Amino acid sequence: MDERPLVALVFGGRSGEHEVSLRSAASVAAGLRKRHRVLCLLIDKQGRWLLQPGEEPQPQGGEEVFLAAAPSEGGRLRRLSDARELARPDVFFPVLHGTYGEDGTVQGLLELAAVPYAGAGVAASAASMDKEMMKALFERASLAQVPWRVLRRRDGSAEAELLRSLGLPLFVKPANLGSSVGISKVKDGSALGEALETAFGYDRKVIVERGLEVREIECSVLGNEAPEAAVPGEIVPDREFYDYDSKYAADSRTALLIPAPLDPAQTAEARRLAVAAFCAVDACGYARVDLFLEKASGRMLVNEINTIPGFTSISMFPKLWQASGVGYEELLARIVSLARERHEARARLRTDYCR
Repeated sequence: MDERPLVALVFGGRSGEHEVSLRSAASVAAGLRKRHRVLCLLIDKQGRWLLQPGEEPQPQGGEEVFLAAAPSEGGRLRRLSDARELARPDVFFPVLHGTYGEDGTVQGLLELAAVPYAGAGVAASAASMDKEMMKALFERASLAQVPWRVLRRRDGSAEAELLRSLGLPLFVKPANLGSSVGISKVKDGSALGEALETAFGYDRKVIVERGLEVREIECSVLGNEAPEAAVPGEIVPDREFYDYDSKYAADSRTALLIPAPLDPAQTAEARRLAVAAFCAVDACGYARVDLFLEKASGRMLVNEINTIPGFTSISMFPKLWQASGVGYEELLARIVSLARERHEARARLRTDYCR
């Protein structure tokens, strides 16, 4: 009898990052297979949960299933057509980037079902996905950031004030999306409107940030109560900024410098800030923290945290841990172990009240 843990890899999702998730899932499944049994659970673009045959994720197809939000079900995946039990995973491993997956929604379902799952919980996932909430938590923790503002609709007077207070260039971003989807760099005030229209096409809230001359530093974090940071790396984009194509295009020449060419004090500060950002949003399991090293001042600034970072073959999160002595298979095994550890700790908490 195969006693390896059964891990349900949840991927795809109703998000602009659906295709990125497919790439991450393929890598994670390959890395899990030696020490775990793998279930491939695709969430398609219509939101259907499809249990696929075999241990290799596919971009489409599978038997439509559902997960009942009841602890008594024990995490069973049941066929939608007749409620027949098809599988009972030991751990769920979401590899869902963006909305309806990285934002606390799936985490909420998994909490209601009372099953172990990899990565951050509901609150940390939601706060980290919403850049306005994330930045507010960073401010509360006294972490230095670039100056920023938020817009909830097109407003001529507010946009003019943005230009006066933040200056140029500006970065315009949807508040709840990743992988640089919907992001524009604005170097001329006349281009601000078009950039806002693009961002508002993805979200009802838009973040506008002052553009600084920076180096892009990334740091991977792993742990629950005592998180640790890997050696930092540096992204050197092959174009003006680190956009979607720079990250994922087949012809991208973006360079990943691992470890980052930093002096010992800068390295220590990057790792400190990464753990501080992780704790500021109350994350657990794993995450990647993106930092800026301002060229003019030498200050290290916190940019954002990604609670489900990319796991593709070119992704920084696993590469940084590999450079820190933790190989890909071991890294995934630790994430699964951290998921079970956190679940066991939560299961010991009281849910009743008696004097």
